[in-house]
Amino acid sequence: MANVSLHEVSGSGVRALTIDIPDREFFVLTGPRGCGASETLRMIAGLDPIASGEISIGGKRVHDLPPKERDIAMLFPTDTLYPRMPVSENMGLALKLRKFPQPEIKKRIAEAASILDLDKCLERRPAALSPSERFRVALGRAIVRQPKVFLFDEPLGRLDTATRTTMRAEILRLHHRLQATIIYATSDPVEAMTMANRVAVMQGGRLQQIGATIPVYQEPENLFVAGFLGAPPMNLVQGKLRESGDALTFKETGEGILEIKLNPRPEAKPFAGRDIVAGIRPEDIEIVTAPPRQGTPRFKALLDIVELMGAETDAHIDTGAHRIIARTPIAIPSEEAGHRVQFEIDPARVHLFDPETTRRIAAPKS
Repeated sequence: MANVSLHEVSGSGVRALTIDIPDREFFVLTGPRGCGASETLRMIAGLDPIASGEISIGGKRVHDLPPKERDIAMLFPTDTLYPRMPVSENMGLALKLRKFPQPEIKKRIAEAASILDLDKCLERRPAALSPSERFRVALGRAIVRQPKVFLFDEPLGRLDTATRTTMRAEILRLHHRLQATIIYATSDPVEAMTMANRVAVMQGGRLQQIGATIPVYQEPENLFVAGFLGAPPMNLVQGKLRESGDALTFKETGEGILEIKLNPRPEAKPFAGRDIVAGIRPEDIEIVTAPPRQGTPRFKALLDIVELMGAETDAHIDTGAHRIIARTPIAIPSEEAGHRVQFEIDPARVHLFDPETTRRIAAPKS
């Protein structure tokens, strides 16, 4: 396996991208469709040209090499299996075309089939396989090549929800077993968060934030990252900061009911009297019935929509100026929609953003 480095790489839709991916890392590129994640993979693979910059794999510059000389394997949203070939031939075709000895081909197919639990499927044709088996065959076709780097471009995009969940686990087990370098592009923020060692969030072809998944989630650098990562994403509430002595208070705009006295934040003081955006994660809004806790503001507002998510409930609340979502372990009956609900917000968990620059001003350290 090998490390992958991109230095100031630009393409038709990607601008000045610099990323260093260590050997054996599971690295995820994510953002909305068209953000540049898939194009970045295609430039690493040599399928799309770069306009400027350098790409290296294992310390070797590869951006001027054809795809077949870059020693990578790439998986796409469609498995592109050959329907008339049995699984064994589909998996070994690339080796056959490269004139590998037949014993070596058989050995590699057997090893990949064992890893992916495909031993009983080797003589079947693709039409006789389940979606998860077809996906594992596509994985096997990549594994037998023993590449330096695996590239996954939205590989689960066409699978149903249950199969996607299963295949995410399969890919993670594969990474653990092979200790492979994997670069994975997805527009699904849940997929990005659950699979990555590190994640790079992109928008409009530019890198917005890069880092380990938990710090990026807990301390987003700007409004885009805050609003993209998470399901549901962070609530973004417009308002103003007021200063009273050493204290700062966030007041929601217009007729909104949210008024939160914040914990000390010296870096936010220059924004007193100005418009600001408060970011609140759904899991940091607590639906309550017990007496108020000292120092924690409590609000009462209309419960607009109730979404039962199994063990959790997403409560859509109308604050008078915004609709926010609280994710709670409390089972709220759907017939409660249209009634008022009480909730609390921990001031220490409120993020602040400058609406002009979109950058984070102050955020809780978790």
